This record gives sequence, C-alpha cells and structure tokens, in this order.
Amino acid sequence: MEKQLLHQKFSSAFDENLIKEIEKIGIVRTYQKDDIIIDINQTLKYIPLLLTGNIKILREDADGNELLIYFLEAGETCTMSLTCCLGTSKSKIRAVAEMDSELVMIPVEYMQKWFQTNASWRNFILESYQIRFDEMLEAIDSLAFMKMDERLHKYLLNKTELHESKTINVKHQDIAEDLHTSRVVISRLLKQLENENKIKLSRNKIEVL
Repeated sequence: MEKQLLHQKFSSAFDENLIKEIEKIGIVRTYQKDDIIIDINQTLKYIPLLLTGNIKILREDADGNELLIYFLEAGETCTMSLTCCLGTSKSKIRAVAEMDSELVMIPVEYMQKWFQTNASWRNFILESYQIRFDEMLEAIDSLAFMKMDERLHKYLLNKTELHESKTINVKHQDIAEDLHTSRVVISRLLKQLENENKIKLSRNKIEVL
C-alpha cells in the first residue's frame, strides 16, 4: 500500500495505530473514469476509503434513470455503503468513478470492530454521516426549490471545485443523466448560461466564468 498517500489523506482523521492496521488489512484498488465501484443491489464486503480521484454517488428509479446525490473526494468514505454494511443489506446506491481513482478497501468486519474500539474511526464515521446528511438535504432543497438553470449552474460550480479547474470536460448527455433531465433541456440551459456570461461553451468542454 502507498503508505505516504494513506498518511497524507487520513492522518488528520485517524490515529497512528489505526493507520497501521489499515496498512496491514486494506486492499488497494484502482478504477478508471466511469468504472462502477459499487452497484445497486450489490452485497458489500468492503468499505471504500478514497485516496485519489473523485466518485459520484447515484440513485436509480424504477425506470433505470439515475439521479446524482453527492460527490466523494479524496480523504472521504461513502456513508450510504456504511449504512448498508451495518444493516447487512444490499447496496441502495451506485458509486461511479468521476475520474481515475484509487481506493483502499476495508473488510466490513473491521469497520464494525473499529467503531467499538477506536475513537478516531468512530469520530470519522459520525462526522462523515453528518457531512453526507447535510449534502442530501441540500440535494433535496435543490430538487424542491431551485429551478433547473440554477441547479445546472450549481452543478457546474461543484464540478470546477472537484476538478480544481474552471474548464470541465463533460458531455451534455452526461450532465442530463446526473441531473435527471433530457439532453435537449441541458443544451438549451447551457446556451442560456452562456448568454448570461456565466459559462463559455466549446465541444465537450465548458468553461465556468
């Protein structure tokens, strides 16, 4: 395992003993952009800790349409997968690599054991729940109260923060799927945002101004 990377991303959250245990039992896996890391109805045997990259967490309706819930960044874990593991139920979300990503996978039994025996792990999990809960409330507020053009602009701003770049490489269809709408609607709204001088469009690229 890349010990330096593990220390860099998690030393502020975990004590030294816990990091050493993760180095021993953790399994490092790499994923390419758009790879599915966790799928809906999958039985979860490992908890992911994100070392590098970004992951988007999606829900799916009865017709197979996806809705973006939140993004994971390096140094974070997916609390919805934690909930499934604690309840020994199958995954209710899909986790997809937003860009090339590297994770360390923790066997479920250790996650449960550490919650009882390690204060730094317990605090990390509880804080992760709070962060994700706040983000899901924000997602609900966006769906309920924001118009689609406002949701789209907020989505693009979030993307620039995740990628640490004002220029985003993304297709209109991909945005439509994340926001649970049609490509035609997204293309029209992107043009509207460009006319308002909020973005600049080019082929498969969007510059947020």
